[in-house]
Amino acid sequence: MRWLLALLTLLAAGCASMSGGRESLDSIAADYVRLQLEIGEKEPGYIDAYYGPAEWQTVAKLTPRTLPELAVRAAVLQTRLAAVRLAGDEPEYVRRRDFLQAQLKAASTRLRMLQGEKLGFADEAEGLFGVRPELKPLSSFDPVLARIERLVPGPGPLWQRVDSYQERFSIPKDRLEPVMQAAIAECKRRSAEHIALPPNERFTLELVSGKSWGGYNWYKGDANSLIQVNTDLPVRISRAVDLGCHEGYPGHHALNTLLEQRMVKEKGWVEYSVYPLFSPQSFIAEGSANYGVDLAFPGDERLRFETATLYPLAGLPAAEAGRYLGLLEATKELGPARFTIAADYLEGRLDREQALDALQKYQVTSRRRAEQSLSFIDQYRSYVINYGLGEQWVRAYVEAAGADPESRWRAMERVISEPTLPGDLAVR
Repeated sequence: MRWLLALLTLLAAGCASMSGGRESLDSIAADYVRLQLEIGEKEPGYIDAYYGPAEWQTVAKLTPRTLPELAVRAAVLQTRLAAVRLAGDEPEYVRRRDFLQAQLKAASTRLRMLQGEKLGFADEAEGLFGVRPELKPLSSFDPVLARIERLVPGPGPLWQRVDSYQERFSIPKDRLEPVMQAAIAECKRRSAEHIALPPNERFTLELVSGKSWGGYNWYKGDANSLIQVNTDLPVRISRAVDLGCHEGYPGHHALNTLLEQRMVKEKGWVEYSVYPLFSPQSFIAEGSANYGVDLAFPGDERLRFETATLYPLAGLPAAEAGRYLGLLEATKELGPARFTIAADYLEGRLDREQALDALQKYQVTSRRRAEQSLSFIDQYRSYVINYGLGEQWVRAYVEAAGADPESRWRAMERVISEPTLPGDLAVR
């Protein structure tokens, strides 16, 4: 009976808000944030960032609803959104409505999963992130492995040769923090030449352990981030620029800072004060953060910076830096194999040992790194598509703006500062 009363109450509120498109969106957005906070009480880690009204978070903690009740709330909010009428001269509000609808679809999907519903990998990814991934057979990556074989010839398994070679480029632990600080500073300098961030933006760097990921950005609000780097495994020199751009500039820190400034503070769109991890926001966030590396360091600029600055800081010889970077570019082509392995593992076609073997082979990595990768899949499931596939879509959109660097930066700025959905990246 309680869920029925909740439904009737929400329907009444919905009917009252269906007139006046912009005002209705404000009301729905506030209820959307409250819903996401309540889901966050059911699943640790579901809320990646929140900097809205503190009292809303307090209420979410003190008055929890059941999962079925939350599912009803999500459905009613979707109905209310569908009833909102906007004028033809309000395109930004159409995008706002579409964003909320996509985020609510993801919330409804996650609530189904939390109640025990089993979804196929592609169905789950589409429900949560708004994209249906193409899962290629692992055999289609064999030609890539053959090319990598020629880059790292010798006896023993390919993964072992590749891993042993890459270990030569590991940053000594006592030099990791200065190397990371230098990398992030350069990523920031290059991004700041094209995208203006608030003068008070800042971050704190922290080295951590015991995680399934290599790096993480915890956005705190007020243009402030905590950037963490996991030291469970040796951090290789290439990861410094990768993480500096991805977690920092023009990646997660820049994206969250711009959305807070332009969406929340300037427009008053409160829905951007909460970031549910399992939503289309993550496809945009991870894809743009990955592509940001190539945008900030085009051509051979990355190699020049690394050899001139990072290698000396790390105390590593730079003689083979070019060969190492070439190997990394080749292994990156294997990225989509991880989607297939994750799908086969999560859907029961591979057991744990078989999945680890497949990760070692098709990600050319050590057992320890394969175990960390599988731990990430166990924890985040279809989230893995957001990196490679997200990067592919963002790259296509940004580079369609033209070869001129400034045009590409302007396109990137649109992606990370507006109500962007995966469908907005389609190049027509």
